Formats: sequence, C-alpha cells, structure tokens
Amino acid sequence: MITAAVFDMDGLMFDTERLVYENWQKLMDERGYNYNLDFFKQTVGKRKLEVQRIYFDRFGDDFPYWEYADKCRNMYIERVKAEGIPVKKGLTQLLEFLKERDIKIALATSTSHETARFNLEISNTLKYFDTLVCGNDVKNGKPHPEVFLTAAKRLGAKPENCLAYEDSINGIKSAYAAGMVTVMVPDYIPPTEEIKPMITFLCGDLAQSIEKIKPLIK
Repeated sequence: MITAAVFDMDGLMFDTERLVYENWQKLMDERGYNYNLDFFKQTVGKRKLEVQRIYFDRFGDDFPYWEYADKCRNMYIERVKAEGIPVKKGLTQLLEFLKERDIKIALATSTSHETARFNLEISNTLKYFDTLVCGNDVKNGKPHPEVFLTAAKRLGAKPENCLAYEDSINGIKSAYAAGMVTVMVPDYIPPTEEIKPMITFLCGDLAQSIEKIKPLIK
C-alpha cells in the first residue's frame, strides 16, 4: 500500500529544463561555442559536478563552467520572476489528490536547495511537501538511489510503499534501485529499452497517473 510519494522537479513538475536550455544556448552562442540541444540533453538530471565534467570533456578543462552556470542561473531567476514558472499539466491536481489521501510527499532533485525552494515558492507548491532532498543533501547523484532512499527515510516510509515520479532515465534508474513504484512522465528524453522494465507506470502527463495509482492507495 502506498503511503508516500517522491517527486523529481525539473522537467517533471515544471518545464524548467526548456528554460535552462534556452539560457545556456543564448550564452554559448554569445561566447562563440558550438552548442545544441543534443549536448544539453546529456546534462539533464545530473548534479553540477557531473555536468561540469561533461562540459570539460567537450570544451576543455579551462572552460569557465561555474561562471557560466551562475550567469545562467541568474538569467533563469530573472525570467521566472518576470514571467512565472511554467507548471506541468496536472501537477496541482495530482498533489491535491495525494494530500487528500494523507500521502506524505517529498522532493528528490539534483537541483540545489536554494533553487528548489525558489521554484516551489513561486509556483505556490511548497505547501504540499513534507521534506526537500536536494543535490547538496546527498553524496551520490542519480542514478544512485541515495536521494530517493533519503527522501523515504525522512518521510518515515518504506521505499516499497513510495511512488517515485520522474521524467529522466537516470531518475528512473535511481528510483528503481531504491525499490520504489516508478511513474515516468517523459520530458526531453523518451524511455529507452533498458529502462522500460523499470517503469511501473508510463504516463503522458501527471494527471494521467491518478487513475493508475488509485488502486495502490487506500
């Protein structure tokens, strides 16, 4: 029986991956780097230290990753403050459904605590979450299961009694390794043949998952 739900954030709850990509593309174009969406996809769902290595491998160890990451983050914050954060279809509906049934909810994201809280506050969804587990709270990034296991522990739930909502391949691998019931709502990257057996429910949007998870909730 499901007693808790653990959510990824970027690309799942909010259409933030698109904003991040657009900021990086603009910055890299201005600096004269050969950059595209296919390269950006390699960084999705990874912590910044892992992303730094991907940039170094492509552009060299003298690439000013942290300077550019800070610039892109500032661009992101200013844009979201001005335009609001793009919320994925069905998010509030799903969170309300879970809360009405006393399901505890955690965030499990590779994003920093500061940015995660900013996103949740500006979208008015922070109130739904019982705990936040962010990239700087764990030693190992996805696909390691640490972030999901930490979330379950903080919620006082057994992993097998947790739903895990993810949009990325590494996220599904992480949640599956943690022993959770996995729900994938793909964003940029569709499920591969490798991870299809790891997905309990594959949905087109968050609202679609409600009917699928109902039998698991008392």
